[in-house]
Amino acid sequence: MTSGQDAKLTPVLRPLPGRPRRATAPTLALERSLWVAGRRVVAGVDEVGRGAWAGPLVVGAAVLPRGRRVYGVRDSKLLSEAERERLFERIAGWCEAWAVGSASPEECDALGMAEAQRRAARRCMEGLGTTPDAVLVDGNWDFVGLGTTQRVVRGDAACLSIAAASVLAKVWRDRLMRAEAHQYPGFDFGSNKGYPCPRHRMALAAYGPTPIHRRSWRYIDDLPWGTGRRADRVGGEG
Repeated sequence: MTSGQDAKLTPVLRPLPGRPRRATAPTLALERSLWVAGRRVVAGVDEVGRGAWAGPLVVGAAVLPRGRRVYGVRDSKLLSEAERERLFERIAGWCEAWAVGSASPEECDALGMAEAQRRAARRCMEGLGTTPDAVLVDGNWDFVGLGTTQRVVRGDAACLSIAAASVLAKVWRDRLMRAEAHQYPGFDFGSNKGYPCPRHRMALAAYGPTPIHRRSWRYIDDLPWGTGRRADRVGGEG
């Protein structure tokens, strides 16, 4: 049961219609409204890797300061890889606190994607080093579950702390997948980061799944070799 104070953080905020544009910068409007309401520590949260076939699911969180700003921050999907890399250290140094948490491919298979995302979020919150008074989460699902969450549809394009979290999570995961590319050169993980694409499909058809692939997903059924049977899964695919 939530308190009256917590209940104020539950509405889903929806942006104006239309696709996010790079020229439209995310703002601190939501964070400021919460600061004015007495919420001292406001964390923006986003996930990355839910739709990938290989690699971890990652959740990032960012707590921004009130008096300083890093310019050029956008939803990570609107930035090039080089732009995200340039912003990463600036954002990390700017934040009052930040963290990432992940769920492994094995956990995605064993737990299902919903519970794996909750687990990654718990690890992220534990690593933050502070307890948020309010959490702004991208999307219409509260996967953080602290009782202080405000869901923001397309929040990574509209809300600055969520956008910062999206860049931190994306770069952290991309770096990990580039490192894995040296272990599995045929899969081109350095470019596709474990997401579906023609070259990834061809590599799976030729070599089968690697140890970092999620083996409970439907693509396993389509492999042309004999051991391509899907593992039992608890939840659905991302």
